[in-house]
Amino acid sequence: MTTFAQALHAELFGLPADDAPLPTALDALLQATHTAGPEQQTAILHQLAEQLRNGAEIIQRYQYRAQWDRLPADVAEGLRTAHDQAEQIAAALDLAAPAFNRPPAQPPVPQASHAETAHPAPPTSPPGPNGQHR
Repeated sequence: MTTFAQALHAELFGLPADDAPLPTALDALLQATHTAGPEQQTAILHQLAEQLRNGAEIIQRYQYRAQWDRLPADVAEGLRTAHDQAEQIAAALDLAAPAFNRPPAQPPVPQASHAETAHPAPPTSPPGPNGQHR
């Protein structure tokens, strides 16, 4: 049922289906996140990382241009910082992406401690007239 709803949603809003190739434009990639299955989620993050690397290259070219044109030093430094951050984000996305292709982890089942299993809890009712619990 979920697959049908996702396909219908994608068709109504012009979004790519799960088996369609991923778009390269960031706005279209954003729209693809609404209907992406686990494998496509991983691919989307890898695609975004690649786009960030392209963006980092563009930023670096403008950094060099700022240096060549002798723009204020803070302009080139700001572009250098932006370049480095874009590269770091791209690397982090590549590391995180495979996690979306795995099933969700099951929460650990709490286990009773040894002390809880070794001694049963005392009865909570008061003893009766002859000393027995009810």
